[in-house]
Amino acid sequence: MVIQKKIALVLGAVKGIGKGIGLALAEKGARLVLVRHDWEDAFAQMEADFSSTQAEHHIITADLRRIDQIKQVAGFIRDRYGRLDILINNIERGGWPVVHGSYVEKQWDLEMETTLKAKRWVFDAVFSLLQKSDDAVVINLSSVAAITGRSGPAALVFNDAYAAANRGVQSLTETWARMGAPNVRVNELMLGLFETRHAQGTRGWTQALAPAEKKALVDHTLAGRTGTVADVVKACLFMIQDAPYMTGSVLRLDGGFVLAGEKVPPMPGGILCSGGHNKT
Repeated sequence: MVIQKKIALVLGAVKGIGKGIGLALAEKGARLVLVRHDWEDAFAQMEADFSSTQAEHHIITADLRRIDQIKQVAGFIRDRYGRLDILINNIERGGWPVVHGSYVEKQWDLEMETTLKAKRWVFDAVFSLLQKSDDAVVINLSSVAAITGRSGPAALVFNDAYAAANRGVQSLTETWARMGAPNVRVNELMLGLFETRHAQGTRGWTQALAPAEKKALVDHTLAGRTGTVADVVKACLFMIQDAPYMTGSVLRLDGGFVLAGEKVPPMPGGILCSGGHNKT
């Protein structure tokens, strides 16, 4: 895909990963519809940063847990452009166990509604617009919480509802890829620990985790570091521009967090000597 003049809907664009992806698409010449809801203290900076790109963009404030507001976003795109080429389905809410402690029903519902339900209804609302594109791309942003659950070092970071919701995202990815074929590619980018998302720049990382707990999380990552917004942007641009044969796939971008729990031991000697004879 050539991104220039493509119509892109980017959710969660007010800061962090969503904003980083949106700015990268702006630099490539996309025409942007950017959705925001929380983090009102970052609204002015968001507006300034996107205005500085000179890219055509529209900022919509909407609560994507509400289907009526999702339909308003889809209606704006329909009236303005008549189609949608790129959907960055980047909406989630994860309550850290180390921050929230024991669950209450409201927190559980918030994580489910934001991380899973909102993604589903956004796709539902814009699917007909994606079908009007000659080459459309959907990227569902998810988390390795779907694999790890609340276990090991991740038990401080990933709550039960967040993990369960993210596991459900893969089912949606695969279903939507079947629905959209052949002109709407749907893939999933499953993230590990990233700045502004479960690492640096979050309340949990800066206020709740002890230094030893942060070290345990980094040590549990084969890459030996947490991820950056730039890492996510590069992966998204690859999926949009350079992976025309990929659909229904989950690309895990976690620095090896999922794999790091077990070490590879030295190769055993075996029962055969170097000459091929049995040692016995």
